[in-house]
Amino acid sequence: MFERTDYISWDSYFMGIAQLSAMRSKDPNTQVGACIVSPTNRILSVGYNGFPNGIPDSEFTWAREGADNKYFYTTHSELNAILNFRGGSLEGSKIYVTLFPCYECAKAIIQSGITAVIYADDKYADTPGVQASKRMLARAGVRLIPYAPAGREVRLNL
Repeated sequence: MFERTDYISWDSYFMGIAQLSAMRSKDPNTQVGACIVSPTNRILSVGYNGFPNGIPDSEFTWAREGADNKYFYTTHSELNAILNFRGGSLEGSKIYVTLFPCYECAKAIIQSGITAVIYADDKYADTPGVQASKRMLARAGVRLIPYAPAGREVRLNL
C-alpha cells in the first residue's frame, strides 16, 4: 500500500488556519490571524483581530490615526487566541501568526507559556514596539521562527 506524498506540512496547515482566521477580521486595513498548537500538533485555539465580544463592528472607529482610533478598541489575534482557549494550560505550545506580535501580545504570549512564535510577516520589524517585542520574547526563551512558505498555492471555494 502506498501513502500520499503531496500532503501539506504541519507548518503549512497551521499557518493556513491562521490565514483563514485572519479572513474573519472586519478591520478594513489589517487582518491578522493566529493559531495556537499543542506540542503534539493539535489545534488548541484560534483568533483574529477585532472588537471584543458584544461590541458591534460599527460601534467604534476603524481609523488608524487621530484622537479616537481603532487601537483603543481592538483585541489582537494573538490575545484573542489566548483568551479563546478553554482548556488547561498553554505551556509548551506554539503560536502561528500572520503578522509578528506587538509588544503587548508578546507579554501575553510569554505569560501564557507559549514557547515558539512562527510568523509569516514582519513588516513592522524596524519599529520600536516590535523591537521591544523581540527582545522580550528572546529573553523569555520563546523561539522566533519565520514561516517558510512551501510555494504551494491552495484554492478554496468558500
